[in-house]
Amino acid sequence: MSAKQKKDSKKSDLRDWIRSLTIGILAVLIFRGMVAQAYQIPSGSMEETLLVGDYIYINKMLYGPEIDLGVGSHHIFHHRFPGFRKPRPGDIIVFRYPVDLRKDFIKRCVAVEGQTVAIRNKVLYVDGKKQDEPYVIHEDDRVIARDLSPRDNFGPITVPKGKIFMMGDNRDNSLDSRFWGPLPVDLVKGKAIFRYFSWDGDKNWPRFGQILRPLR
Repeated sequence: MSAKQKKDSKKSDLRDWIRSLTIGILAVLIFRGMVAQAYQIPSGSMEETLLVGDYIYINKMLYGPEIDLGVGSHHIFHHRFPGFRKPRPGDIIVFRYPVDLRKDFIKRCVAVEGQTVAIRNKVLYVDGKKQDEPYVIHEDDRVIARDLSPRDNFGPITVPKGKIFMMGDNRDNSLDSRFWGPLPVDLVKGKAIFRYFSWDGDKNWPRFGQILRPLR
């Protein structure tokens, strides 16, 4: 093989490598953007359902996959495709924090458009009915008055069209719709479906009992 042929062969190999790498990156971006995405739990607002250090997958197909191109909080292009269904009460959902779109939050949907939400002395009522929420915890025995904070006494309000009401399962330690209002459905990223790993940062050891537990 001549020197020119060797040089051409190396160029061809480089082009094939770049092409394969590009296709691989695009495939990952499409899968991450439109099918499923890994997500790490950063705070204790969903305890005991989800702990800090839990790693989960979210289903992006259920509510409609999306193409979201942008830098920081500035969206260059966004389009959501039709989904299989809309968010429902009880769904654990990852969404863009409406106050700062660069951040992702995870909370539980407790009400959808048209439903009336009220909280009386830490107890959630939807359409006037007390909700059975076995997953909810309260870390603070105090009941804060309505004029001081919406944490323990809130509403009633009717969830507007195109929005859902989100709350953390750790009700005394969650920045949610009680504080920043109902969430626009357009900010929803996906439903939490699967916990594949859990890491205890205090003990520097996996939480084996938490791994592969279903999300409810």
